Amino acid sequence: MLTGAAAAASIRPDSPLAASRQEPQADLRGSIDPGRFGLVADASKANTAYLADLMRKAAARDMPVFLPPGTYPLSQFDLPENTRLTGIAGASRIAFTGGSHFLRARGLKRLSLSGLVIDGANLPLGAEAKALFSAQSVNELTIEDCEFTGSRLSGLHLEGCRATLRRNRIGNVAEYGVLAVDGINSAVTDNEVANCGNGGILVHRTVKGSDRTMVTGNRISRTRADYGGTGPFGNAINLYRADDALVSGNHIADSAFTAIRANAASNVQITNNQCLNSGETAIYSEFGFQGALVSGNLVDGGANGISVVNFDSGGRLGVISNNIVRNIRDSGPYVHDSVGFGYGIAAEADAAISANVVERVARFGLLAGWGPYLRNVLVTGNIIREAQTGMAVSVVEEAGQVTIANNIFERTPKGAIIGYRWHDAATADLVFGSSAYKHLTIADNRSR
Repeated sequence: MLTGAAAAASIRPDSPLAASRQEPQADLRGSIDPGRFGLVADASKANTAYLADLMRKAAARDMPVFLPPGTYPLSQFDLPENTRLTGIAGASRIAFTGGSHFLRARGLKRLSLSGLVIDGANLPLGAEAKALFSAQSVNELTIEDCEFTGSRLSGLHLEGCRATLRRNRIGNVAEYGVLAVDGINSAVTDNEVANCGNGGILVHRTVKGSDRTMVTGNRISRTRADYGGTGPFGNAINLYRADDALVSGNHIADSAFTAIRANAASNVQITNNQCLNSGETAIYSEFGFQGALVSGNLVDGGANGISVVNFDSGGRLGVISNNIVRNIRDSGPYVHDSVGFGYGIAAEADAAISANVVERVARFGLLAGWGPYLRNVLVTGNIIREAQTGMAVSVVEEAGQVTIANNIFERTPKGAIIGYRWHDAATADLVFGSSAYKHLTIADNRSR
């Protein structure tokens, strides 16, 4: 047996015996080495045709294809059904050579990529291309231990896919690291996303509905907003119309706008994330949502801390608890035409703000309501220190019920609890209660 194995190992790829083996046997176990089929690292553009033919044959036999270390120039490659393409992480490089698109998958049941470097070489893509890798209607898409870099557009663009993206590195892209549209039950886990021009990980839907994507354990840094604007761009994690999503355990730093932004996303959980040095509001649940749980997050640095608002657009039903928010400044990336910047935590309707610690805030430690947009807000058991105003609460005539109890305020030179009519302070300090405003219940707070 050993003698036979040694003889087989000594066969050169260009020998007559090797040449006679033009296709793998149906019972061959393991993966196919593409070098036996004419696909050679650092070869010509003919690689695309070789690899396409090889992968079709491998898929028909339900076998993976292994790319040894090296650079494989490719262009305009449509991945076939049942593709399993694997390499050595950081060493097996697929390099774009130009054309209308790079890697694309459409209408597949199953596709798996692992251990590959997908390098767009910063070459232009065609008008229909959206990313280095684009997938549409793939029922089971798995991408792990891959690197996506050098894109003039996005890294990955997924439409209608059930995707698992795990332990990938995505960066140096002009638009978004990952844009997933109309997915279901996807997972974006333990990836590193850096230096993206307009957004990190985006989970969007064309029509509001259940998405159930989990975005967990990712490290996201230096997200820019090259397109400018007042919030659509520059967010490390962005949910749009994607209900029932979970965003947890992510480490996010240096976002031009928001670390985690949920727009019109109901039943969202934003828990146990670290959000450092955000350019605008660090954590946002806004516009037309019902149900937001924001708990256990650490926010350090931002133009605002945590905002669960937009009752005027149907935003309601939230819990904001057990968060640390600190070092909030009063300047942002644009001129704000409403509340402005410089508050720690804000909520407007059917919400509980409890057991948070807020420290060093430029304006308001807490903000309950804005004008008439206030209903059923409970503020209990929080610690607010070193804020110009400990808490601002709306006292316009149409404002709804608020209970403010058992909070501690320290070093709030403009007052612990101040009633506001829009932008203007309208009361003295209410920390010890007041009978002048029937919608307010204020009890057992402490201030010094």
